[in-house]
Parts: sequence; structure tokens; C-alpha cells
Amino acid sequence: MSMLSRLFSLDGRIALVTGASRGLGRSIALGLAEAGADVICHSSQAGGASETVRAVEQLGRRAWACAADLSDRAQVQSLADEAHGAAGSAGIHILVNNAGTIRRAPAADVTPSDWDAVMRPNLDAAFLLSQAVGRGMLERRQGKIINIASLLSFQGGITVPAYTASKHAIAGVTKALANEWASSGVQVNAIAPGYFSTDNTQALRDNSDRAPQILARIPAGRWGEPDDLVGAAVFLASRAADYVNGHLLVVDGGWLAR
Repeated sequence: MSMLSRLFSLDGRIALVTGASRGLGRSIALGLAEAGADVICHSSQAGGASETVRAVEQLGRRAWACAADLSDRAQVQSLADEAHGAAGSAGIHILVNNAGTIRRAPAADVTPSDWDAVMRPNLDAAFLLSQAVGRGMLERRQGKIINIASLLSFQGGITVPAYTASKHAIAGVTKALANEWASSGVQVNAIAPGYFSTDNTQALRDNSDRAPQILARIPAGRWGEPDDLVGAAVFLASRAADYVNGHLLVVDGGWLAR
């Protein structure tokens, strides 16, 4: 195996990917598997990640399905326990905090329940899972945590105040954990996707006013597809990123450059 192949190989690694049933999470889970990782696939409902599990197994890798409501802190801890049980003594080498949700409403109309429904899975669960999985990484002095941030880690957005707050916070947590854990061999980074074709952006893509405005600003001239995120995820999960810490890797077709 060449040096370059070794740098990007995930052979012998076990990854936990939240929100792996569809969209970005599914593509990331399959990309990690193609690079050699075994994958624990989380979804919010029992059986939700079964198709992803089968696809990972078809690639010749081991896969497990776990279900948890990430807005419930007790279920977040149960997910961590179940994932550790699946990984066994090898431990979890890669954590991808991908799962999240969005609620759209004018800021003046956002209710406390709307706020909590976004912040708990998007921010609280990501931090709590990073804690639960990160402890083992710190003991082994090796690990990769990849948070899924957003363009709204940099911008304010429109009618998505809770989502924007959660993604700004994810950027901060990424840097805070990197500062504490980099010296112990654990790299914590984030990927900030631009406008991708996923469930979360369906309302925007259906909006006859906003959709063309967004497309006109993307230098690449198209919305991203979930597979466009795979290379960034494999890079940050691999030895090639051993000296990358606290970084937000933007994958946006050039949106922020416009």
C-alpha cells in the first residue's frame, strides 16, 4: 500500500454516524465504509437505518443499526452505550455528529418548544455524544470527531434563528474541544455544507422566489448532492488530517466566496 493510500485508509476503524438513514449522513456512512471503516448507523426511529446498514455490509464492512431520539438526553446516553457495546474493546475511532433538524418561522413567532426541538438534537446531543465517545478516544490517545456545521455557522439566515444559533454554537464547540483534546491525539473538526439537496432544504427548493436566488449565488451553478460531502468526511476521519484541529471545512460550491 502506498503512503497516500495509507493516509486515507480507514481499515480497522469503527465509526458512529448519527442521522445515517438518508441524506448527508447516509452518504458519509457509505463513504467511510468504502474507505475501510465499519459503521454504526444511527437513526431516530427503530429500523430507520436498515437500508444504510445493508449497503455498508454490501461493501464488505460490518455495520450496526442504533435508534435514539436525540432530543431526549437519556436516549443520547443510551445511544452512546449501545454504540460502545457494538464496537467492543476496539472502541469507536470516528464520531460524525450529523443528525439535526430545522424549524422555519419568523423570529417573533418562534416558541420555546420550537427552540428546544432544534437546539437539543443539533447542539446538546452533539456535545453529549462527543463527551461520551471522546472519553474513550482520550484514553486511547487517538480519535476523530467530525461535526456537521453549516453556512449558518457564519451567516444569520432568514426565519431560522434556532438553527442558526445551533450551528454557530457547533462551530464554537468544535474549536473548544479541539483546544482541549488535540494534545491527546484527538482531532475535532467540522464540515460546513452549503446548500445541499436534502430534506432540510426541501422547503427552500420548493420556494419559487428563494430557490432561484440561492442558485444564482452559487458559483458552481448547482445545489450540492450528498455524495459531494464524502471526500471531506473521509479526509477528516483519516490519518491525513492528523494535524488538522478545530477547523471548519466549507463545502459550498463557492457560496462564501461570492
